[in-house]
Amino acid sequence: MSQKVGITTTIPAEIVYAAGMIPVDLNNIFITSENPQKLVEDAELAGYPRNVCAWIKGIYSTVLSTPGINTLIAVTQGDCSNTHALMETLEIAGVKVVPFAYPFDRDRDLLKLQLEKLMHYFEVSWNDVYEQKKRLDRVRNRVWELDKLTWKENRVSGWDNHLYQINCSDFQGDPESFCTGVEKILDKVKQNKPRSGEIRLGYIGVPPIVDELYDYLEERGARVVYNETQRQFTMPFTGADIVEQYRLYSYPYGIFYRLKDITAECKRRELDGIIHYAQSFCYRQIEDLIVREKLDMPVLTLEGDKPNQLDARTKMRIDAFVEMMR
Repeated sequence: MSQKVGITTTIPAEIVYAAGMIPVDLNNIFITSENPQKLVEDAELAGYPRNVCAWIKGIYSTVLSTPGINTLIAVTQGDCSNTHALMETLEIAGVKVVPFAYPFDRDRDLLKLQLEKLMHYFEVSWNDVYEQKKRLDRVRNRVWELDKLTWKENRVSGWDNHLYQINCSDFQGDPESFCTGVEKILDKVKQNKPRSGEIRLGYIGVPPIVDELYDYLEERGARVVYNETQRQFTMPFTGADIVEQYRLYSYPYGIFYRLKDITAECKRRELDGIIHYAQSFCYRQIEDLIVREKLDMPVLTLEGDKPNQLDARTKMRIDAFVEMMR
């Protein structure tokens, strides 16, 4: 059985697959577990403060409770500022931690160096990595098709768009099996009647920790046709070499670079408004003031804390936002 390697966010999965190992996105394991709230509480019982991002606490407990994960690739720059402490607490628990950093200024030479350090650790060559890039790009291409069916042909729900894009961080540990699942959903949704009359929304920010959001929006006559971060996980950059691919990937870089992609997609997808999700206790909450100043369209900022259902206050704010646009 191939060794599992935990990841704290999207990293160059091509390198892990080239080493014959399986990347495991710990965020996805955490949020889809039987009781994600308990995982957060377990981390707090271990000593994590209450006012620390629930994703970090969930990842900590997920690593310790998931059999076979003895190595962790932690993104030390370009993701969560609390990852450094996460690394240290997991090292105490005996987990081997491998750091990876996205350069703040998107410097190509520094990014290439980070890729080469990761390749050296896993003992793989550029040829090995590019073979895996071809393999993964075939899967990504099918997820791009699903995205097109979401915003251009209006046949796909916001939830399905979110689900298949977000799983491109690790391809559920089996790219071929995951691709088969994508092909099945493509065959299914192509039979759907195109939807009409809905408010067209974009979702920006980290993926939500709360349930129901996509379904609740659709119950109110709105649909998410653009998932910013989730789409970036699919590496939607045709023709880019692998260094450029992870340089174009916008999530780990500054808000102004992200806004270039967001603004272009808002126009291309003819959006009516934006939902900006901000995780409680995350530094990215501060960026909301820049988002509101730079985006020339209605923006609803939602904040989530721990894994839960949408609360009554959030539902009321969504109702008012959708009604305002209507």
